Amino acid sequence: MKAIRNISIVGAGAMGAAYAAMFTDAAGFSVSFVARGERHERLKNKTLTVNDRLYNVPVVHPDKVAEPADLVLVALKHHHLEGAVGDIAALVGKDTAILSVMNGLESEATIGAACGLDKLVYAIAVGIDAVRENDRFTYANPGKIVFGPVGDGSHGPRLERIQEALSRAGIPNEVPVDMMRAMWWKFMINVGINQASAVLRAPYGVFQSSPDARALIRSLMEEVVSLAKKAGIGLAEADIDEWDIIMDRLSPTGKTSMLQDVEAGKKTEVEIFAGKVIALGNRYLVPTPVNETLYRIIKVIEYKNDV
Repeated sequence: MKAIRNISIVGAGAMGAAYAAMFTDAAGFSVSFVARGERHERLKNKTLTVNDRLYNVPVVHPDKVAEPADLVLVALKHHHLEGAVGDIAALVGKDTAILSVMNGLESEATIGAACGLDKLVYAIAVGIDAVRENDRFTYANPGKIVFGPVGDGSHGPRLERIQEALSRAGIPNEVPVDMMRAMWWKFMINVGINQASAVLRAPYGVFQSSPDARALIRSLMEEVVSLAKKAGIGLAEADIDEWDIIMDRLSPTGKTSMLQDVEAGKKTEVEIFAGKVIALGNRYLVPTPVNETLYRIIKVIEYKNDV
């Protein structure tokens, strides 16, 4: 099977911009953003600046795609996915692979229903500290993309093909033994650091230096660990300690996506973080008081931003 060359990125936020820059910097890739409507008009008239470097990444309307993508990288907020699945489907051909670095546990099922699960791998982005400030994007750490097969992997995209493309772009990557455990581990991270940073209005440096801020993260994550055990996922307290090591390597001025949303007055992804924890707690009869409290706080923040 031919090497991945034609890459379509759906989502031009901090992560999408960072990955667009990484692929563009590498040899042998043709990279484009895909958008329609107002987003298409807005993006096509703006320049992309990542780490103070100007990038000329074309913006393509999904109805005018010349050929299927070799790789579709989806980097949307969860509340934008439903309106974009048709655009993603328009990019898919026989040999297309789809890799979603979206937060939460649901994006693959939504995309798979429109495009076919055989086109998908499960994926998470860990440790990337991309930040958007107005129309400028920065990142100090590219992090790592962890990905693996949906189901038993017998009918999905070839993992080696995706791994070769990521490695060629200089994007650290890993195929774990247990991908569902990795998905839940990232879910645990988001439930902790994203939500705590949003309510405290705090960049990573605060969590690196404040024991109380770290304790808030841990209490949120501990509820996910309790749920994971009920769901048959092998998370443990030691996995929270592993995150602490990663967090200490991030740029102290870096900000989570949820903090950036709060500061910009945008809708957050609290429904797929605390909202999901609360729903799973009700299913498994596991108390989730810390996530219930932060859910209410973040919904009030959203309400104040909308007023």
